[in-house]
Amino acid sequence: MTKKQFNQKAAMIAGITGGVISGLVKLGWENILPPRTADRDQTNPPQQLLQQVGVPASVTHATYTYSGQQLPAVSYMMHFGFSTTFAVAYSLWARKHPKAQAGSSALFGLGIWTAFHHGLLPALGTIPSAKDQPTEEHVSEAIGHVLWMWTADWVSAAIYDRLTKKH
Repeated sequence: MTKKQFNQKAAMIAGITGGVISGLVKLGWENILPPRTADRDQTNPPQQLLQQVGVPASVTHATYTYSGQQLPAVSYMMHFGFSTTFAVAYSLWARKHPKAQAGSSALFGLGIWTAFHHGLLPALGTIPSAKDQPTEEHVSEAIGHVLWMWTADWVSAAIYDRLTKKH
């Protein structure tokens, strides 16, 4: 059996696809176990972060209407941008080093959660420190990040394999 040659373009396409689909999974998960109270979600972390760098609330809270409901357009752009960025990074790494990533997509998801929700975002004042976040937030975000990265990995692996299949 010959070793399959790494295809960067296929890994990026696979990562983008995995990032979008896993972003949908994470949104669905947050409907089942919301990470924040309704009060804390009036300005959610992506909106707060953008406001901290000078983007006005009129932009960060911009919505679009679908099926009679106001939906947070900018929050969704940030959500899918984050999801896709890290899914592409993981796809590139996992496809280039397949033995190194065995079983680690869950650990990667937990690492991203820890880095952002326990480190970077509290340090920036975007969200409360980890000790001041409710247990429900930790549970929702930890499990949500595992499901998000499992999905990104599974989808990107399937897409990569299809794109690189020798005919």
